[in-house]
Amino acid sequence: MDFGHIIQQIVISIIPIMLAVILHEISHGYAALKLGDPTARMMGRLTLNPLPHIDILGTIIMPVALYVLTDGKFVFGYAKPVPINPNNFRSPKRDMAISAAAGPMANIVIAAISIILLKHALVPLASVVDESTVQNFLQPLARMFAVSVTINVVLAVFNMIPIPPLDGGRVLMGLLPYRQADVLGRIEPYGLVIIILLVATHISDYIIYPLIRFIIGLLSLL
Repeated sequence: MDFGHIIQQIVISIIPIMLAVILHEISHGYAALKLGDPTARMMGRLTLNPLPHIDILGTIIMPVALYVLTDGKFVFGYAKPVPINPNNFRSPKRDMAISAAAGPMANIVIAAISIILLKHALVPLASVVDESTVQNFLQPLARMFAVSVTINVVLAVFNMIPIPPLDGGRVLMGLLPYRQADVLGRIEPYGLVIIILLVATHISDYIIYPLIRFIIGLLSLL
């Protein structure tokens, strides 16, 4: 095992992973604020300061371990969930769905920005600077942007699985009629177990990985 390579992977991946999961949660809270719920702002969660958002297991240990163990093929993580009080919404069902969708949409935007900067800033810059600058600065930065694309697309796709408590489940509950939404909501206590089983049995692979490749392919056209 090449520990030097592993350390290098951790150093390069930790910043884009933390930004991806933290901005995901901030987007939930900011959308909720715009829809009338100031809970996240009142609790100091609409900040880029990582300390209020970091969950040691979900923000650091799990995503870095997954990235290293799968050689960058799969990574997932989470920050502390942003508190949202749907009672402050004018239309709780609709606005909760919008707030839930804001997180994955933020990840897609971050992925798009990362690939634009990679293709249209770093690559052209590499052709006009000296080799030392390329190796010591531009190459590590390019790898960080590449990790950013992967982690953000994976987070967006995985979170949009239509099973509560994932964002996709909450979005679907907002779109369904009240009776069907209530039935889906009853799944939430078992949602994480269902998701783990889908991942462990590789059933989710038939949906997640093709969708990830499709989105990254679309973003590569930017």
